[in-house]
Amino acid sequence: MGAAMNPPSMSEAKTPASRRKGRLQLLLILLGVIGPMILATGMYKLQFWVPDGRSYHGELIGNGQTRADLGVQAQEDRWQMLVTAPKDCSVDCQQLVYLARQIQIGLGRDASRASHALAAAQPLTADYDAKLTREYPQLQRYPMDLTTFSKATGDKTAPQLWIIDPHGNLVLRYDPTVKGKDLLNDLRHLLKLSNIG
Repeated sequence: MGAAMNPPSMSEAKTPASRRKGRLQLLLILLGVIGPMILATGMYKLQFWVPDGRSYHGELIGNGQTRADLGVQAQEDRWQMLVTAPKDCSVDCQQLVYLARQIQIGLGRDASRASHALAAAQPLTADYDAKLTREYPQLQRYPMDLTTFSKATGDKTAPQLWIIDPHGNLVLRYDPTVKGKDLLNDLRHLLKLSNIG
């Protein structure tokens, strides 16, 4: 009798079809891991499939500007609602100052995480200055350099309200028509997402 034939080992038994199947599985795993990163990078760089909706009401400031770019020199380690008055602080400006104080009160238990302030390029009237001293004891007041402010904002002359993060970065800007509820919702959302301030 002839010698018995040994059965082929497992490695010898792999066919080209099973190798192709293994390579395909590896490729699918790699695509599942790397594919979303490539897609997200492409969406960001080429601005496609970017949603039109947004969850904030003010104008988002994403260019790295800081409080100092508004011509205001101040140190604050909390979130801040800063009203800027490039002209005199008249009706619209006073309404924004009032709104900033009300929003801080409306934050409830998070009120200590934010402050409200006024930066004016011109001296306040004696009556309004006395009113702020009497009725707004926590309002921080700063002088504002109008030349610096104009370079950063393009000569906006209307009063504005800015939300500034604890590092001094400008986050959102509002004009005098802002609704208090919208501003409060935006600030609450920022405080909820933030680990700072």
